[in-house]
Parts: sequence; C-alpha cells; structure tokens
Amino acid sequence: MNIFEKAERLKKLPPYLFKEIDRKKTEVRSRGVDIIDLGIGDPDLPTPPHIIEALKKAAVDATNHRYPSYSGMGDFKETVAEWYGKRFGVELDPDTEVISLIGSKEGIAHFPLAFVNPGDVALVPAPAYPVYHNATMFAGGESHFMPLLSENRFLPDLNAIPDKIISRARVMFLNYPNNPTSAVADLDFFREVVEFARDNNILVCHDAAYTEMAFDGYRPPSFLAAEGAKEVGIEFHSLSKTYNMTGWRIGFAVGNREAIEGLGAIKSNIDSGVFQAVQMAGVAAMRGDQTCVRQMVQVYSRRRDLMIRGLQDVGFEVETPKATFYLWIKVPEGYTSSQLAERVLEDAGLVVTPGNGFGEAGEGYFRIALTQKRERLSEAVQRLKAFSL
Repeated sequence: MNIFEKAERLKKLPPYLFKEIDRKKTEVRSRGVDIIDLGIGDPDLPTPPHIIEALKKAAVDATNHRYPSYSGMGDFKETVAEWYGKRFGVELDPDTEVISLIGSKEGIAHFPLAFVNPGDVALVPAPAYPVYHNATMFAGGESHFMPLLSENRFLPDLNAIPDKIISRARVMFLNYPNNPTSAVADLDFFREVVEFARDNNILVCHDAAYTEMAFDGYRPPSFLAAEGAKEVGIEFHSLSKTYNMTGWRIGFAVGNREAIEGLGAIKSNIDSGVFQAVQMAGVAAMRGDQTCVRQMVQVYSRRRDLMIRGLQDVGFEVETPKATFYLWIKVPEGYTSSQLAERVLEDAGLVVTPGNGFGEAGEGYFRIALTQKRERLSEAVQRLKAFSL
C-alpha cells in the first residue's frame, strides 16, 4: 500500500524512456540472451588520457575540495569563451555570458524554472529529447509540439505555429545536430529563428551537444553565430559527447546575459556548482590537443558507414547522417515503433529505441546509437539478416 501521495507533476510524467528500456533489457538478459545495446547514446570510448591526468592532478589539491563558484571557475569560463571564439567565431563575455553546468541536461532541465510561469507555453520539437517537455511541465508550463517531418528536413515549420500559441509562448527549444533524427540546421534557418523570436519576444534555448560529432568535413554552426542570436537566445553545450565524458557531468550554457543570469539564480538555490577538479579537467579538454576529437569522429564515421550498408542490405530505409552518432530508421510496414523494438529485442537480442519514446511524432521510426565496437555492430547486422520482419 502506498502511504505517500506523489505530487501531481510526477503523476503527469511519462515513464522515462531509457528506464523502461533498461527494464525490458534486464528481463531478456535474465533468460541468458547476449544483448547488443544500440539504445542509449552513451559513448563506449574512454575519456582521453590527458583529461584524466588533469583530473588526477587537480583532485589531490586541497584547494579544490571546497565549494566551487556557483557560476563556474574563472579559468573554466574563460576557456569556454576562447573555445567558442575559435570554433564558431562567437564572442562571449566569460563573466556574464557563460555559466558552468553539471552536464547540459541539468541546465536544460532547470532553465524553464527561470522563465516559464504556470500556463505559459514552451515550443518543443517533436520527436525530441524528453527533457525539454518534462522540464516545461515541472515549471507548470505547457508544451506546444512542433513536428519535425522528413519533408521539412526535420526542421520545425515556424509558420505553422498558431497565433494563439505564439502569444503565450515564452521559450523555444531547438537541438541541432538533432537527437533523435540526426538532422542538421544551417545558419539560414537559425536566422529565421532569430527573426521569429525577436518578433514574438520568445527566448530560444538551443541544445548544441552534438556539434563536434560531425562527418565528411561538415562543421555544424552555433545558433549564436546567426546575427542577433545573442539578443534572443542561449545555447547549451556539453563535454560529454565531444570528449567521451558523459559520467563526469560537466557542461555549460552561453549567450544572452539575462538568460544566463536567470539560470544562475535557479542553480544557486538548487546546487553548489561543479567540482573544481572536473572543471580543470574540462579546461584541459578544450585547451588541449584536439586530435582525440578527430579520432573519435573517425571511429563513429566508420561505424556509421558499416551500419548504413548493413541496414540497407537488410531492407531498412535510412539516410546517411552528417552528424551525431545516431541513425534514424523507418519502421517497416505492419509494425509500430514499439512493436519493432520489442520484436528486435526478443528475436535478435538487439536494443533499439522506439521513435514514439521521443513523442508521438517519432512514430514510424526507431533510433540506433553507434556506441558499440564495429565487431558488435557487424554481429547486430547478421542477427537482423537471420530473421525476417
């Protein structure tokens, strides 16, 4: 019997996508099945050695054992500003336009608390990383979902948003390169977003976690590189995917100083900042030799090509992505995305993510993460070939 009544916000919360996948995966594994997990986007590659060494050195320094600055160490924020200038040509004031985060997910989840009142609307892409909608709900806001459709290159159609929604909208979430579709956006699209946001007094929240995971010479732009973007937007970035540091929990937000200040006010009442030794490791990552990033991209590029060939040979419809380590694959006729994911797990021992787990607009697709060695990916393709859908 449940004694304690959960808050209404938790009752409204759908089961967290990857928690459900883990439950089913454990059930199948208990039957002795060799599972190949192509579900969650957690890099299997190790953190580069020079970053680990920087952490070791900083961790034994007792000055780093005390509370850190709420907004981040000066050296860390200066490094972020330097990195943005070199990588994107975006100038940032490290004191007012940069804040450290305990991973970008934490910052995105807290952001609506600073700018969304109960009844306000957040414009949320669909399909999408679930945190955008869930964070809006926790703040008492309502999500208006912007469909990402293949015919629009998985970009939202800003002209399709009803005026009555626009008048209530306070924030817009975007994410390019995109999870789960792996779509990319160019500066022309970002300029349209800036104009739309300026005209309607909407604060843009761009999740840019995958900009460094791009292939074939493609270099994704920052939203903030669009003229006027800093007047209307904030961008979230993470060291998780770029440097294989998902478990380290370090990221940052940059952009509009009022947005940074608002997020900082929320965070100062909720957490006490990022462990300084981890921030110093982040400095080593961004200032150090970037050969490790190029090598990481090469690894995922080879994996991408292997899986694209294999999936197409089996008969799946999938395009070759320019960025991210995800493949967004059409579900064959006769299946829902959940049915396909369950069938693949039960019959082939493969974990894939059903598209509807990213929202209703994700139905008809499933996602594969390229976070397994090539030998395991080859095995996954062989298992798919061994049974007919």
